[in-house]
Amino acid sequence: MGHASYIWMHPEWPALSYDAAALSKPMAQATLTMGRLLGRISTFSGDDRERVALEALTSEVIKTSAIEGEKLNHDAVRSSLARRLGVDIGALAPADRHVEGVVALTLDATGNAASPLTSERLLAWQAALFPTGRSGLHVVKAGQWRDDASGPMQVVSGPLGRQKVHFQAPPAEGLSGQVARFVEWFEHDRTDQPVIKAGLAHFWFVTLHPFEDGNGRVSRALGDMLLSRFDQQPLRYYSVSAQIQQDRKAYYDILERTQKGGLDVTPWLLWFVDCLARAAERSEQELDRVLTKATFWQRFAGVALSPRQVQVLNRLMDEGFEGKLNNRKWAVMTKTSADTALRDIRALVAAGVLVPAEQGGRSTSYWIAGIPRREE
Repeated sequence: MGHASYIWMHPEWPALSYDAAALSKPMAQATLTMGRLLGRISTFSGDDRERVALEALTSEVIKTSAIEGEKLNHDAVRSSLARRLGVDIGALAPADRHVEGVVALTLDATGNAASPLTSERLLAWQAALFPTGRSGLHVVKAGQWRDDASGPMQVVSGPLGRQKVHFQAPPAEGLSGQVARFVEWFEHDRTDQPVIKAGLAHFWFVTLHPFEDGNGRVSRALGDMLLSRFDQQPLRYYSVSAQIQQDRKAYYDILERTQKGGLDVTPWLLWFVDCLARAAERSEQELDRVLTKATFWQRFAGVALSPRQVQVLNRLMDEGFEGKLNNRKWAVMTKTSADTALRDIRALVAAGVLVPAEQGGRSTSYWIAGIPRREE
């Protein structure tokens, strides 16, 4: 194969191969980490399990879109998932149709993982991502395969004007047959271990890039679908997309390198398995925080809160919040006036949600009731 060739040009494509011996140790590590996480979660009550899943799925939906440069509203995503999962989180943010599409795709791939994959289901997933038939200002072919009318499909990352081309996908002609072959393998081939198969499915589908837009999100959903079949959990407790988003550059680098090599995809699978292990590890570390958050929302489920108040309270309980909450920080975070911030805070103090730490008018700082204080 010449330098300008891609993996799909190989005469044996799509006969992907890998070194099982090289993968055995990382696979054992990943399986152990995922098993430990699921073991710990199995001791939780049903409500707590749902709340842990709510946080992991919120992260999955937000990050799978962020990898593609699309920023979704955290509260809208969390509310949409809570509505569909039947989890009470108090006040809900208004529905957002773009959020609803990604949520529907994520929940169908994981919650209905046992239902067979078909070309029609793939087309429906992609159509759900573009409810208006647009991506930003661009018209997108929703619910159909791409046609290459404006030239070959190139897989790129980075901001507009500074985009990097990672590889070129196969021509549109014959795509439906290629997808049918992929679906046949996805459903009926039992050669590979489930975790390996999840990595192969992600890579194979992202190589085909059969849609005009939405390919990355659908590829990651396919990986999640196989993982859900493997651990037989209709709910996800760790987010692969959150881990990929954290290592976004490495993700595109390894995809690009593997596209330009032979049919041996061991390097990609090593990266993917390591990514899974780190996602499960991260989720395990976050369990205590998620449980604390879950208990909080349960405790104050009856308090009527505005989307603004929900936003700040979630942010306060997130890992990255620095220092103490005061009136000025509230105003900055919610882009409101100092007076509105003070009204919001006083309502929460009256409801017993916030506790003043030390008195001092507008400079008073506040903590969430019942949650251990973090030092600055």
